[in-house]
Amino acid sequence: MAQRIPRVPVREQDPKIRAHNFEEVCYGYNLEEATTEASRCLHCKNPRCVQACPVSVKIPEFIAKVAAVDIAGAAAIIAEDSSLPAVCGRVCPQESQCEGSCILGVKGEPVAIGKLERFVADYSATTGANPVEAPAAPTPGRAKVAIIGSGPAGLACASDLAKKGYDVTIFEALHKAGGVLEYGIPEFRLPKDTVLKREINAVKALGVKIETDVIVGRTVTIDQLMDKEGFKAVFVGTGAGLPKFMGIPGENLNGVFSANEFLTRNNLMKAFREDYLTPIHAGRKCCVVGGGNVAMDAARTALRLGADTTIVYRRTENELPARKEEVHHAKEEGIDFQMLTNPVEILGDEKGWVRAIKCIRMELGEPDASGRRSPVPIPGSEFEIPTETVIMALGTAPNPLIVNTTKGLQATRRGGLEADAEGRTTREGIFAGGDAVTGAATVILAMGAGRKAAAAIDEYLSSK
Repeated sequence: MAQRIPRVPVREQDPKIRAHNFEEVCYGYNLEEATTEASRCLHCKNPRCVQACPVSVKIPEFIAKVAAVDIAGAAAIIAEDSSLPAVCGRVCPQESQCEGSCILGVKGEPVAIGKLERFVADYSATTGANPVEAPAAPTPGRAKVAIIGSGPAGLACASDLAKKGYDVTIFEALHKAGGVLEYGIPEFRLPKDTVLKREINAVKALGVKIETDVIVGRTVTIDQLMDKEGFKAVFVGTGAGLPKFMGIPGENLNGVFSANEFLTRNNLMKAFREDYLTPIHAGRKCCVVGGGNVAMDAARTALRLGADTTIVYRRTENELPARKEEVHHAKEEGIDFQMLTNPVEILGDEKGWVRAIKCIRMELGEPDASGRRSPVPIPGSEFEIPTETVIMALGTAPNPLIVNTTKGLQATRRGGLEADAEGRTTREGIFAGGDAVTGAATVILAMGAGRKAAAAIDEYLSSK
């Protein structure tokens, strides 16, 4: 019978209204909706959803608790493997991970695992339940561990180590903790004060200390942390914050942003709020170059700031790397998609401001190294798109600061830290994971890397 129950739709803010505000788009499930959706789970003997989850959340077990209206029990099960359930329930690409492996998805709609995880986290918060039982102070005599970066990798690593009784301190370069969760993901997808802050506070409740405004490599070095401050192991989870550009003429004009800068100024520095003195220029027309989740975030942010927004992507919609949900939401909100289109020049006015972006039409040729068909320019198809702002959302790379200031660490050709599958780097006692190793990826993959590194750090310190 379970497979005959249709997937319970999730309530959302009306597109015409949400296009003009920064309130959360998705309202999530209520208790009745969540229990109904949970009843769809088949409880497979070999749950492929668990295998597809980078942090191995016991998905059928927590869903069974939801179906039985034991939400506290569900929260406790999730907390065994995930320190950020409300975040993951909102921003994880479930369709390509847990839900993508759900057996119900073969002939129908998979169980809404992400929405159920979000419900459990939010419901637990409203009832004041704390699913995590862990020491609020380090175990006497346990080693000190430094975590560099308070993004998903750092928070996951810190949580697991704190639960084992280690004395854990996170060092964050910015003035607020959260890393990409704070500066990269917009408020309408991940509310900061009501969701992110709550989950970071839960990590702190485990005994984790967080020091902000500390740039490791400038304020202090890893060697100083280990030699002078007594940290016996270090985890580097600094993410990938260096933006990429195309190298085309006009990228130095006023009105050209990297998506990283544009989103940071809006999310961390609250440019979208009138009570903050940190505005940003979105213009009347905005053009976003790229097709990933970051491009969707930048475009939807620019739209909410009042710009008529266009996304330019060199392949077709079928090749868009962004989540289908984000593309769907962007289209609903009125964002224009120019597919098979590639910029060749940004044009400026006499005052040095962007006036248009010159593009060329593309067609798909043979597959490239990634397996996707390579876009090929169509000669003579150049045209202009009038715009006042251009946002380059072309990916990011790891910052080389840690490598350049720490002896014995090696980087890959792409700039990430050299590390094995468990996070061990080329220098003893230093571990790394997340985007700092792989380059820009997903929140949940970073968390998985943080958890693996925590286990490796525990093994390393236990052998001392």
